[in-house]
Amino acid sequence: MRQLFFVVLIACGLAHAARAQAPVPPTAPPDGLTRKERRELARRIAADARRPKVVLSDRDRELSEALFVDGVKYVLLEDYTKALERLLKAYALSPENAAISFKIAEANLLSGNLRDATNYAEAAVRLDPTNAYYYLLLAQIQGSQKQFEAAATTYATLIKLVPNSGNYLFNLADLYLAQNKLPDALATLDQAEKQFGQVDEVSFKKQQIYLKQNKLDLAIAEGRKLIAANPEEPRYVLALAEMYAANNRLPDAMDVARQALKLDPDNPQAHMILADAYRQQKQPQEAERELKLAFQSPAFDIDDKVRILVGYIKQLPNPALTPTVLELAAATVKAHPREAKAYAVAGDIQTLTEHKREARDNYLKALRLDNSKFQIWQQVVLIDAELSQTDSLLLHTDRALELFPNQAALWFYNGVGHLLKKQPLKATKALEHGRKLTLDNAELLAQFDAQLGDAYHELKDYAKSDAAYESALVAEPDNVQALNNYSYFLALRGQKLDKAKEYAAKAVKLSPGADTYLDTYAWVLYKMKDYAGARTALEKALTTSKDAAVIEHYGDVLWQLNDHERAVTEWQRARKAGTGSELLDRKIKERKLIEN
Repeated sequence: MRQLFFVVLIACGLAHAARAQAPVPPTAPPDGLTRKERRELARRIAADARRPKVVLSDRDRELSEALFVDGVKYVLLEDYTKALERLLKAYALSPENAAISFKIAEANLLSGNLRDATNYAEAAVRLDPTNAYYYLLLAQIQGSQKQFEAAATTYATLIKLVPNSGNYLFNLADLYLAQNKLPDALATLDQAEKQFGQVDEVSFKKQQIYLKQNKLDLAIAEGRKLIAANPEEPRYVLALAEMYAANNRLPDAMDVARQALKLDPDNPQAHMILADAYRQQKQPQEAERELKLAFQSPAFDIDDKVRILVGYIKQLPNPALTPTVLELAAATVKAHPREAKAYAVAGDIQTLTEHKREARDNYLKALRLDNSKFQIWQQVVLIDAELSQTDSLLLHTDRALELFPNQAALWFYNGVGHLLKKQPLKATKALEHGRKLTLDNAELLAQFDAQLGDAYHELKDYAKSDAAYESALVAEPDNVQALNNYSYFLALRGQKLDKAKEYAAKAVKLSPGADTYLDTYAWVLYKMKDYAGARTALEKALTTSKDAAVIEHYGDVLWQLNDHERAVTEWQRARKAGTGSELLDRKIKERKLIEN
């Protein structure tokens, strides 16, 4: 309340100051002003200057002042409708009061009525051409309408007519720059320099103008003036170094950058200038050294570091770059331990350079700082799946689904996790829910259906299992996983063996050399009593596979081919290789083939 009272006193002072000008004859204030009446008042501004100057009565003067003060109060309260109502009534009584016109202009500007704001601001300037605030408001109104030439004229008039207003030369120079009137801007800055002497802002702006005019030597001279005036300030040294570098004067750029490092030995910008100069001069080791020094600095903006690292990521995998990029990523994390993006970009680099466990650790650190990035959760889940870490896969998909319940991919991997944990009922629930969220993505639908085929098979719901596989193969006929698993389960059940053979053969053709698919094909042939064909397929698979199940199948085939001794030998080898079927131990003990 005290602050409002103080402003009102100022407003009263403005009104009293303006009272020295010739008043007009008293008139009764209107009870209310229509929009038409307001426009009419605006058009009368020019005519008011030519009206006979008469003295207001004491009553009208007091009423005008009261209305003015009340109007100012409503401007402060941001109620511009009431403010204008009071101020325009005051104007009707005293149209030659510059302070009233000024306040009406301000209220119109704040309420968005730029046309009337312009008219009244011009009136205020005309009524009192020595008040700097009136010019400034008029220039602001003109600038808001992008009338830069008019605003420049207003500032020039202000500087010319109002004493001690030279500081507005800088505003005038900016307006000339906005219009790309570079000579006018230079002349104005020269005028400011004559008035105020060496000023950093003047030299800096002149430097930018000279660069736009391709006058490099003059720009450099201004840069050196800035350095001479601020010998302990590295930013002006660095600006000059960058100017040299941008104009391919690399030796000069490097000399000036080293000068900056004497002032600030850890300055990352100086190291980056040197790194880029060395790179352009085909000195990669020196460039790498300077780049690493820059990355060690917390003062080097994290976004700039990420931008550089993303440039390297586009070149990965590249064994020649890997050590350098990993070191830069580590330096970024060390310099910015509270920045999620530092850990995220490090994780991306480690993923591409086959450091998956380290990548996941960094992704998780990023998520502890900012868990809102779905892409990072997705990377964590993908690595869990790739590393076959089922507990982690379930933990991370559960946490991610709390934040992103509509992301189908998370439901997919959650279902996969439950399937791997031998929890087929939970798997089907997750997969069916995620499938509903999958729109216009045939490949992802096929993956959901392939997993649902596996899950329903585990639940012994063979009708739903077969339907899921068939759906997967309609959406994606070359889905190798669906082809292999469907054919294998059909073989286990001894059903649709011709279809099983067709699908298993197709899987082998699509991935020739994959021992798992060869084993499935062999097992289908075995069920069809084509033991010779099964033997050929299994012997090919065993050139690369040491899987116990494949070896056991080979023993079964040998038994059917009456090579009983070798069959027992292969079963024994399967036992040493790992876990075979639940019947493997009986086969070895009883030395004969046992089937369900």
